[in-house]
Amino acid sequence: MKKGVYSILKARFLLNEDATKNWRFILFLILIAILMIANTHRYEQKVFRIAELTSEVKELRSEFVDKRSELMKLKMESTVSKKMEERKIFPSSVPPKKIKVKKPVEKTFFQKLWQ
Repeated sequence: MKKGVYSILKARFLLNEDATKNWRFILFLILIAILMIANTHRYEQKVFRIAELTSEVKELRSEFVDKRSELMKLKMESTVSKKMEERKIFPSSVPPKKIKVKKPVEKTFFQKLWQ
């Protein structure tokens, strides 16, 4: 056991005659480690981008709610009447009446004949 640990510490497994297998395996492990680091880096970039977009969506949603409430205030009759009073246009004191237009009934060919 002591000799095995000592040979690992001295890296004798890299200098033996079958060391090419070991070097290939070490290069394979290094390549996998680099790929894992790159993958983690890309994952973290996407997480930061998602967090950024989420905060932007919240900000835009609150802005939308503010603008919608402002629009509702502007559409109110009292606000409109105040704006129109500045232009000397006042609301009517007489309520509006609904106008109904009756379409004349067309007579059929036979009805026209018997007249």
